[in-house]
Amino acid sequence: MTAQQPERVSTRRAYDGRLVKVDVDTLRAPDGGELELEIIRHPGAAAVVPLLSDPDSPDPTVLLIRQFRHAAGGFIWEVPAGVLKPGETPDHCARRELEEETGATAEQIERLSTVFTTPGFTDERIHLFVAHGIRVGEPNLEHDEFIEVKAIALSEVLAMIRDGAIVDAKTVVAILYFAGFRLGM
Repeated sequence: MTAQQPERVSTRRAYDGRLVKVDVDTLRAPDGGELELEIIRHPGAAAVVPLLSDPDSPDPTVLLIRQFRHAAGGFIWEVPAGVLKPGETPDHCARRELEEETGATAEQIERLSTVFTTPGFTDERIHLFVAHGIRVGEPNLEHDEFIEVKAIALSEVLAMIRDGAIVDAKTVVAILYFAGFRLGM
């Protein structure tokens, strides 16, 4: 039996911030009743797995960042990522964030997948990429970014995911997607 999709009756903006907006949507449920759901509206983002070595090598080197995240309570390991600017394509955003956060530029960037971050309360989607042909440079950090850049072998990155040292969802998904579907590990 297929459930009928609820129909949106109305939307009320509860908060309009610099990065996110919060709406309260009233929906007509399949049973005829109404429900109110809060949803965080987000412009979307892009994240990139930068490879410093040949992507076909048995254990490519990944450029990771260790970034301060207040909501996470400290520094966490991540792939470079950032929010889409109005009118910006996801691949352009991935290239821009790679350069801003690590100083690196890429000859090639390839799409991996697109994922919802937390579909229970936000419409945020993150577009995942892998980049290679990397040229290293100097980061151009924003005033609220505190980042260290480190080159780590993929085998070690996978161990960090397994051992709980990498807990950022976009990073876990992007790395595992690359390792599983591109490398066949």
